[in-house]
Amino acid sequence: MKRLSRSLLASAFGCAGLIAAGTGGPAQAQPAQPVEYVALGDSFAAAPLVPRTDPGNLACLRSLSDYPHIAARALGARLTDVSCSGARVTDFSGRQFGFVPPQYKALSARTDIVSLTIGGNDTDLVTRAISCVNLLPEPLGTSCADRLTAGGRDRIAEDIDRWAPSLGTALDEIHRRAPHAKVFVVGYGTYIQQDGCFPRQPIRARDANYVQGAVNKLGDALRTQSAAHDATFVDTVPLSAGHDSCAPAGTRFIEGLVPTSSALPLHPNAAGSATFGAALAESVRTAG
Repeated sequence: MKRLSRSLLASAFGCAGLIAAGTGGPAQAQPAQPVEYVALGDSFAAAPLVPRTDPGNLACLRSLSDYPHIAARALGARLTDVSCSGARVTDFSGRQFGFVPPQYKALSARTDIVSLTIGGNDTDLVTRAISCVNLLPEPLGTSCADRLTAGGRDRIAEDIDRWAPSLGTALDEIHRRAPHAKVFVVGYGTYIQQDGCFPRQPIRARDANYVQGAVNKLGDALRTQSAAHDATFVDTVPLSAGHDSCAPAGTRFIEGLVPTSSALPLHPNAAGSATFGAALAESVRTAG
């Protein structure tokens, strides 16, 4: 009788184990799936010339130390980084350079996090900022602020206002393709301090203020569209204040026209990418 009782007891425990295994209970615990993170965007996200360059697509000059990689490591996420230097919002759906796959293709129902920085190329902001270079002190040379606001019109501001709705359309498409993802729009930073720092950066005071004002206006558009289309805006302007292109070498987050570290002019360096990536990771954690 005692042997029978022990057999029944053993059988009961065996059946319980099989039931637990069949129902996904503790006897068959599954490992947690990694967070799937997709990074879209332009060269502010890709951090061109910051070591080391991603060998997966050399045309994009994407760094393995760009802010998406920093954020992914902080979050323990599995990253698919398709950011690409020179990208416009149309490159989300089209082939950049004729052969780089559309960035939207990286998105799926499995995507948990999406980040993007876009708009600087769509509004020709970088090209126009470079046109503001003045190697000679006033009154020599010309002012880009005077040229771009002649006749009472602000050309850059108009282009930003005209472009902004296309960002909203892009955010809607991201949500459609990645319906379970939280979306984060990372803004552009502080490129140059108030009144500039001529001749360290060869740009006049009023032109420096005009350029940074245009960057801030683009940031306002990113913030507004993010709020209207279920995305979180990550503001990098206060993070990079005091670490702009006028800051001493070694303390800059964004390089000037003559870089002091390995980075493309007017783009984040390694320190900037690390700071922006940490801010993005913190924003993701805050959003839950």
